[in-house]
Amino acid sequence: MKKTIIHHCIIGLTLFCVFTIPTAIAAIKLPAIIGNNMVLQRGIKVPLWGWATIGEEIQISFQGKVFKTTADKEGKWFVKLSSYKAGGPFEMSLKSNESQIELKNILIGDVWVASGQSNMEFGIQNEKTGTEEIPKATDSQIHMFYVPMASALEPQKDIATVPAGSRNGQWIVCSPEAMADTKWSWHGFSAVGYYFAKELRSSTGSPVGMIATYKGGTPAQAWISLPGLQQAPAFSNYINNHQSFLDNYEKVKQEYPAKEATFQAAFKQWNLQQTGAKPQAPTRPDGGFSAPSNLYNAMVSPLVPYGIKGVIWYQGESNADKLPQALEYKSLFPRLISDWREKWGQGNFPFLYVQLANIRKPAETPSEGIWPWLREAQLKTLSVTKTGMAVITDIGEAYDIHPTNKKDVGIRMALIARKVAYKEKLVYSGPVYKCMKIKRNTVELSFENTGSGLVGNNPILKTNTLASDHLRGFGIAASDGKFVWADAVLKGNKIIVSSDKISKPVAVRYNWADNPTGTLYNQEGLPATPFRTDNFPANQ
Repeated sequence: MKKTIIHHCIIGLTLFCVFTIPTAIAAIKLPAIIGNNMVLQRGIKVPLWGWATIGEEIQISFQGKVFKTTADKEGKWFVKLSSYKAGGPFEMSLKSNESQIELKNILIGDVWVASGQSNMEFGIQNEKTGTEEIPKATDSQIHMFYVPMASALEPQKDIATVPAGSRNGQWIVCSPEAMADTKWSWHGFSAVGYYFAKELRSSTGSPVGMIATYKGGTPAQAWISLPGLQQAPAFSNYINNHQSFLDNYEKVKQEYPAKEATFQAAFKQWNLQQTGAKPQAPTRPDGGFSAPSNLYNAMVSPLVPYGIKGVIWYQGESNADKLPQALEYKSLFPRLISDWREKWGQGNFPFLYVQLANIRKPAETPSEGIWPWLREAQLKTLSVTKTGMAVITDIGEAYDIHPTNKKDVGIRMALIARKVAYKEKLVYSGPVYKCMKIKRNTVELSFENTGSGLVGNNPILKTNTLASDHLRGFGIAASDGKFVWADAVLKGNKIIVSSDKISKPVAVRYNWADNPTGTLYNQEGLPATPFRTDNFPANQ
């Protein structure tokens, strides 16, 4: 397993995005995202675009109507079709004086972008129940598009070129054969993305298109456009970093082949012996996958402005390595959401995301670690309109940053989508801290999203070995900010927190650790998000 993962990373490092569109094209050319088997977003005027000879008129025939547009001085054309109801399959014809393209098996439904880093990338073939699910993946109303991994210093007009015969970079109809293809993505299509789509098919009955654009081990700033970063002075370090890659690109480009050859030889030797420090790959001329804006440029820009319903996002681990970066996420992540919405130009589409799972050894104290601070940044991002967050601090794995249970993640994300995107009346979130009252030596906590009522264990998994009205995971502190484990007891939909060690409490924290052990849920089996009632400095 170790060698397989390393090999995957090395392959990823060899992908470059150098695609450009010539200004004069003899025939109609479409971006990769527009093609056979595509899913068009229902309920909006569908955007289509491509390239052709300058001044050439393009006619698009679809659903009994003809739409006309003309290629501009750069050879690009753009048109919006009508708004359509869910259905299909349909065919589309695109004609010019010089060429004609026929597209088949087009569905109209809801299109979602699945993005982030490795836990979104985690393929269905390695998922906990994937072996059982793949043979059942027969719903031809789910179509998937995988964006090949690439990076670029400038926004690209289309995705990186893929080898002939590859499933990457084209719309694929869901089937057991496709889902079991070991050469498609990283051990298959995103498990979270697939389970999310499967749940939406069940709840909406409409076709679902999933666009997968993700890359393991990447920080949020790599997914934000340069203009998006430039809007916030606090991100000037990322802008300067991007500029340095631009300034040194030609020099590094000349030196890179020799450095890469040396690295590959050293890595080959290390991989055989598995001794000593692992060789470090040289920095790519463009800065690579983690450099500011590089993934937006190569893996998001080519998708804009394809019509979408919304985004599901699973990322944050790479911004939680150090405390300053984790604290920065509270402004960086909302900037990413705003940037994508601005670029797509479709208004405030739903942006749903996964809070970081539990990791490392179980908590020894009621306040420890860096990940709680990034989780807090994710929690605060719920103040951004049309967002939703799936809490998964109860289904991670202590010693694996890639927990294999992605089915429950996808189900919880779909539940949120049904509320935020589809306006269903249902319980979609676990308890969220609302306010507190200090009563002598106790603290009374109130919550939102209590559902059918608060409980002291997961009603499905039965996670608590204590009495169901006694809770784990709570810490309490006096004004010195030193937290100790607390007694926490349910009283209706409120929680009374106390400790015989704290006579004058001022603050409470819940699940404030990399691997918290809390047991607060609502009756619907959804876990409470970690929270704190204080504003103590982050080093406390």
